[in-house]
Parts: sequence; structure tokens; C-alpha cells
Amino acid sequence: MSKKVLLGVVVALLFCLGATAQETYRFAERDTCALYLDIFRPDSSAQTTFKGVAKPAIMFVFGGGFVSGKRSDAGIRPWFRHLNANGYTVIAIDYRLGMKGYRMGKGLRGAVKALDRFMLSQQMGVEDVFSAVSFLATHPELNVPADNIVLSGSSAGAIISLACANAIANGETEGLPEGFAFKGVMSFSGAIISKTGAPKFEQAPCPILFFHGTADKIVAYNHFGLPRRGIWGSDYIAKRLKKQGCNYSIWRFDGLGHDVAAYMGFMWDVEKVFLEKNVMQGIRCEVDAMVNDPSLPTWQSWGKTKTADLYQ
Repeated sequence: MSKKVLLGVVVALLFCLGATAQETYRFAERDTCALYLDIFRPDSSAQTTFKGVAKPAIMFVFGGGFVSGKRSDAGIRPWFRHLNANGYTVIAIDYRLGMKGYRMGKGLRGAVKALDRFMLSQQMGVEDVFSAVSFLATHPELNVPADNIVLSGSSAGAIISLACANAIANGETEGLPEGFAFKGVMSFSGAIISKTGAPKFEQAPCPILFFHGTADKIVAYNHFGLPRRGIWGSDYIAKRLKKQGCNYSIWRFDGLGHDVAAYMGFMWDVEKVFLEKNVMQGIRCEVDAMVNDPSLPTWQSWGKTKTADLYQ
């Protein structure tokens, strides 16, 4: 193991929910902070292949409106443990919080300025994800093949994840190994922020799995903003991918809001099919489902919160 990697290793932490960060590495040094990633290995008894194909590592990008959140949030650890028990390596990464400390102004002018800051925050996140991938690619001794990664994100992390897939499909791959592409993306309440019109995919992106509430007031389900400046959500992106004949699935949650951003641990059966069929077998298993399930959890504070509330 190289000196750089050895310097990045820190003592593993035991969390109250029982998930242990087996390994922690510093993958990038920015002007404002150092960025780290945690690697959680599959259980020793878990099956790490499916029909002879190695299961991908799941790289998770946390949510928090670009103002908060952290890779070590205890609430997500049960899902990590479940993935490990099913033979998947998990990589939880840091990224820079581009909206931290930002206060949104009033009116149209305030919204336009905020969009510029959102766009910058999204781009910073993309750069940091690409840096994490590059770090894994240049350190094969970590035994996490960089060419076999599914990117997954919640809320702001889902925005970053979809933006990564969009960037690669459009040939914007600076900072990545040559020829790199994610094996798939799982987006929980995600969107793409743009100042140049609705997002386009010059080439077919990797398989994408969307989860989104139809009444989300924090991250647009379809589109929020002006015709050429705004946030385009899961509904819009899925329709575009359908027109292009791409490999995707979308689960729409009727009447639910941003609660869906925290559904990682509740959608395992759907995630499993996507990973095994769409990703590992390369089958275009397209699902467009409207879900109405009163047993799914909701959080009152999330249901009432709007985007602007996060930046007051």
C-alpha cells in the first residue's frame, strides 16, 4: 500500500447502529477542506457475484441541500449493512457543501442568483465524485474496481449523481480515467440543474433508477424555474430517456413529497432487480410505476418544507 493511502487511513469508528467504517481514506485536498471516503466491505459469508458477474460497488452521495449532511450519518448505516449482507461493497464519500452559509434573496433576482449558486454547488459535487473515482482507480490495492461502480445519491446527492451521469453522456469527463462510465445510477429525489436549457444526453447514459414523490416541494419532480434556467427533475429526465430508448426505470410516489429522498432502505426489492437485471445483466428492464402505499413512512417537517426554506 502506498504512503499516500497509508496517510489516509484513520481508525475505524463504531456507530450506535452497529455499522463500522472498515477503512477511511483521504481522496482529495481542496482549498477549503480535505475530502474522505469510507469503504464498507461485504460480509464474509455474502455472495459477491450474480450469475457469474461481479456485483458492483455502491458509491453513496449523501443529501442535505448542499448545506448539511455527512458521509457518516448514522441513519443510512442500516442500508449500508444490508448491502454488505447482500454482497455489495459500499463507498460513502464527502463532497464540498457549496450552499453552506448561503442566504437566498427575495424575488426573481434572488432566485436567479440562487440558481447560479446551485449550479456551482452541483458542479463542485461532480468534481468531487470524479476525484473519488480517480482515487480508487489509481489505488488498485484497495480492491475496489473503479470500472464497476453504481453511483447512488439522496436529494442533493441525487442531483450530483444525475449530473455525473449527464456529464459523462455529454463527454464532460475531466478528472476521470479514460473511457470511464458508471455501471448505473440510483437516484432518490434527484434532478439536474441547468442554466442552458433542459438537460440533454448526447449519448445514452448508464442505466438509471429514479425514485421521486410527485408532490416534492424541495427538489422538482418535473421542472422548476424559467425555460432555460432551472431544475429538471426525475419525471422530465425519465421522459427524455424514454424517447432516446435508454435503460432506465422510474418509481413515482403519488402525492408524496421529499420523504422519498430517505427511501433507500425501503426500496431494496426494487434496487435488487435494477442491480441484477439492468446493471449486471444489461437487460433493459423498464418500469414506470405510480406507487400509492400508505405503509411507507413520511416526515411532517419534510412535507411542509420548500426549497427556499433551506436558505433563510
